[in-house]
Amino acid sequence: QVTSNQGASQCKEKLVVLLSPVGKLEISGCETGLHEIKLPKMSVLPSGMEFPTTCELSEAWEELPEPLKQCTAWLHTYFCEPARTASLPVPPFHHPLLRQDSFTGQVLWTLLSDVKIGEVVSYKRLAELAGNGRAARAVGGAMRSNPIPIIIPCHRVIRSSGQSGNYGGGNLMKEWLLAHEKLRREK
Repeated sequence: QVTSNQGASQCKEKLVVLLSPVGKLEISGCETGLHEIKLPKMSVLPSGMEFPTTCELSEAWEELPEPLKQCTAWLHTYFCEPARTASLPVPPFHHPLLRQDSFTGQVLWTLLSDVKIGEVVSYKRLAELAGNGRAARAVGGAMRSNPIPIIIPCHRVIRSSGQSGNYGGGNLMKEWLLAHEKLRREK
């Protein structure tokens, strides 16, 4: 059970596992919104034989709260036709970090709205877009605390040098996601 910031209401959290081309994604949420997406650590690049090319759910679709249905549909589209995600609604979020007024929240919302599929942004540039050009290190912290990776595309944030930088799912996953978006965008 998760308590919202007001502390008054509680939500029933539901967990679903999505088998994706990058491994098992653990997605949690409730009727109000998405709580978290947990990424697997990739130790090798996926090949067609290791992971499905589409997405499969561990649960019956009908039993999922609406935000989890929206999330799994969004992720399925992302892995199959990433360019189409721009026309899909983002599922509602119900994580305290995304509901409070903080620099981290501002950075994550800015990233979600301003950095489109197939694009990358430096930590420094994202800090500028979020309103504090000298907070590149704080942007790194915001990326580490992103509860909704892939949908909030922290994999698109790279170092000013052009190097990919760190990623919660590991650098191989970050490189795979960026290559996936680039290849699909060019088609």
